[in-house]
Amino acid sequence: MNYLNTTNSNTVFKDIILLVVRVFIGFAMLSHGFPKLQMLLEGGKIEFFDFLGLGPTVSLTLTVFAEFVCSILIILGLFTRVALGFLIFTMIIAAFVVHGADPFEKREMSLIYLSVYLLLIASGPGKISVDYMIEKRKRASDW
Repeated sequence: MNYLNTTNSNTVFKDIILLVVRVFIGFAMLSHGFPKLQMLLEGGKIEFFDFLGLGPTVSLTLTVFAEFVCSILIILGLFTRVALGFLIFTMIIAAFVVHGADPFEKREMSLIYLSVYLLLIASGPGKISVDYMIEKRKRASDW
């Protein structure tokens, strides 16, 4: 009997892959967000791309929220699609505004992140996530 073709094992495999991708991409983005968080907390003069016209401090704060806080949420699988929305917006700004005039090599990393985030928002966090546990508990209490 081929166990890899059964519905249950495909679901388990998919959920494990989603967990691995969420954890990897979350920690990878944390490596970009943590230095920005440090820059924000240092309290010196902030020089950061002002993508909303609200000043570099607000732009940096929003970027730290997306790249640091939302990455932690992605790792946990908590408020996953909302967190992905912030990260998708941030990667669109990075790829097409901040590096819009740069060669592809400068935009490539943000486009790769954007691609993974789009796949995750389409598939959801999977069953190995806090979101799934919350939904499961909600459904059980509705009975």
